[in-house]
Amino acid sequence: MTQIVFVLFPGVTQLDMTGPAQVLSRIPGGTVAVAARTLDPVDTDSGFALVPTAIFDNAPQPDILCVPGGHGVTEALGDHATVDFIRRQALGAKWVTSVCTGAFLLGRAGLLEGKSATTHWAYTHLLPLVGARHVAERVVEDGNVITAGGVTAGIDFALTLTARYAGEEAARRVQLALEYDPHPPFDSGTPSSAGEEQTRELREHIYDAAAARMAAALV
Repeated sequence: MTQIVFVLFPGVTQLDMTGPAQVLSRIPGGTVAVAARTLDPVDTDSGFALVPTAIFDNAPQPDILCVPGGHGVTEALGDHATVDFIRRQALGAKWVTSVCTGAFLLGRAGLLEGKSATTHWAYTHLLPLVGARHVAERVVEDGNVITAGGVTAGIDFALTLTARYAGEEAARRVQLALEYDPHPPFDSGTPSSAGEEQTRELREHIYDAAAARMAAALV
């Protein structure tokens, strides 16, 4: 059996968790647990809640620990129970992973010091605050630590890890079963493809302030 544990906190981006969970749950023998401080529903940043299956005090020891991101990371950085749970679970995990800004929770737990890592494009400049070196890739591996870029990159990381566990052919079958063959209607999924003006507008509207809050929480 391969035990997979996701960490939940208020303000999580649901696709950061549910995307990888959909993939990793198909690892042969894979079992998914979703851990939070309590068993109460946890609000996401999409306007609905997710229900944990375990609390931090009794969650199973994972083979794969996954920390999603979301705007709630800023507050979660100051929650000792969440950070301590991540640090404790990482000690016995074969793989320690994050999606999007979940990287900063790994960093707060001391798990990215001296590591190569990635996160959402609007926050990559903050990775040195947790001792990490930014690598401009969608999925970055450094030892047993895997970090993924923003939101949808979690599916790519999960397929990468599925191949580690079950082989490339098994990962390919999972990709086919999920019909994961992105053909977005627009070529604007990265700053380089979206262009300088659109990226600047989005930064000014959302991410400059959000990154400043994250930096303050990290410092």
